[in-house]
Amino acid sequence: MPGATVTIRNNGSIRIEGDFTILDQEGKPFDLAGRTMISLCRCGQSSNKPFCDGTHGTCGFASIVEARALPPPAPKPA
Repeated sequence: MPGATVTIRNNGSIRIEGDFTILDQEGKPFDLAGRTMISLCRCGQSSNKPFCDGTHGTCGFASIVEARALPPPAPKPA
């Protein structure tokens, strides 16, 4: 199965491209109407959550993200 690419856009949305499925909390898939690219809201102001509607451009949302290494996950209790 081909993978998906997730891009965190500075001062904007989370863009997902490729072969992916978006599920709600109950595990039901959103009908993406064949889209292979969508943007998810990061600013919290979209009227179409979880999808981006471009509101971040007018609400003053600012967030610069730079790739970095995460620390190893904490060990799970035995």
